[in-house]
Amino acid sequence: MISSQRMAAVDANAAALGVSSARLMESAGSALAREVLAVSDPGDTVALLCGRGNNGGDAFVAARHLTDRDVVVHLLGRPTAIHTTVARENWDVLEASEIPTNVVTDSADFAVGSPDVVVDALLGTGADGAPREPVRTAVERIDDWRASAGANGTVVAVDVPTGIDADTGDPTGDADGVAVDADRIVTFHDEKPGLASLDATVTVASIGIPAAATRCTGPGTLLGLGRDPDSHKGDNGGVLVVGGGPYAGAPTLTARAALRAGADLAHVACPAEVADTVQGFSQNLIVHPLSGSTLDSAHTSQLTSLATGVDAVVIGPGLGNAPATAEAVATFLAEYDRRVVVDADALRAVPDVDTDAEVICTPHQGELREMGGETAADPVERARLVRAFAAELGHTLLVKGRQDVIAGVPAEPGHDGSVVTRRNRTGNPGMTVGGTGDVLAGVVGALTTRTTPFVAAAAGAYVNGLAGDAAAEANGHSLVATDLIDRLPQALYDE
Repeated sequence: MISSQRMAAVDANAAALGVSSARLMESAGSALAREVLAVSDPGDTVALLCGRGNNGGDAFVAARHLTDRDVVVHLLGRPTAIHTTVARENWDVLEASEIPTNVVTDSADFAVGSPDVVVDALLGTGADGAPREPVRTAVERIDDWRASAGANGTVVAVDVPTGIDADTGDPTGDADGVAVDADRIVTFHDEKPGLASLDATVTVASIGIPAAATRCTGPGTLLGLGRDPDSHKGDNGGVLVVGGGPYAGAPTLTARAALRAGADLAHVACPAEVADTVQGFSQNLIVHPLSGSTLDSAHTSQLTSLATGVDAVVIGPGLGNAPATAEAVATFLAEYDRRVVVDADALRAVPDVDTDAEVICTPHQGELREMGGETAADPVERARLVRAFAAELGHTLLVKGRQDVIAGVPAEPGHDGSVVTRRNRTGNPGMTVGGTGDVLAGVVGALTTRTTPFVAAAAGAYVNGLAGDAAAEANGHSLVATDLIDRLPQALYDE
């Protein structure tokens, strides 16, 4: 099954792979036509009720394939208001082909007539809220016709019946909302979670979306990560970076990356000996000195207190591998119960810690082995091994490599709770330079303040790789980690 939000992401990924909306609409329309042909006979009348989005566009295509049926296409609204270019182009084909059409500008005057089959192509999976006019009246007319036609009439819905939430099967808007009572549903690519609860025959039609659009990250991974235009300071997340001691640059890179990835506030908790150095890198950081030269268990209560004031923690960059530091990391993780990205030297503490936190681990392949996981050169086999280890740990994994592998549980309607993987193919060999992993940890930390851990890890890998590719285009393999930070906004918002 696939949620409506995930379906939108897969569509966007498919487009990025070169599968155009026009190709997908042609395939969807053909599949819809096959369903109509299966429930009707030559000469039967078919009324296609179409909205102005791509759902209606699918029906425009289907009408061209119903050559031996008596077809009329009803468009609710003016053709000039059709939402997408590809749907408008298919409407133009209908008119040029002299296929009967009816433009409905006043729903009060609309009548379904006496067809043998009605196609509901009014609203698709992206619809939100109860149907508004003129769609509401059209839905009522469909259901009135369905009640009077009885066994002599069939309603075929495109993707999801209008007025039904594709993820829940409930009416949109309110419990008593108006919705189409469909006999059959043609849905695309994969079944939507809410359809199983409906009293309708569901057909899942493949429309040519490549497997890579589902298995790999892409532009669709970034959907829904923008800012609310009405948000205020702090609404877009605060991140605490716990790092430094032997190294001062690493936590600074992480915190600066978190800001560039959209966090409103970036705090750094680091040993006092490097606090001034960290602060000197950027006046945008809020630095909290920890006594001494390295993190140890004496600092855990202070870290826990600081962590209560943020939305996510990133722990590990530049901490070093002192035994006292590893013990402090383990103690903090055992006490923390919110979202945390664990990177670098902090990773070795994860397998032995019982924590209620939502953990995202970001190891490279050597660190993965140190944690007890396995890896392989083949991307498919490596994904299988990472998935198994993520299930064993009970945490989200982002394993860095030529192809990053992300494994975790998507928090999506209809998902069965099992671990799945995504592969990320952005990035380049120039990113082996030191610090790019610290940037990645900051990006994931920022994103996990406003989406789920699995999506944050997948989107973070994709964005970090895009930024690295833009840096390589400018600097070749002479890029440095700060080049990525400067290009994060471009990667996040211009893709």
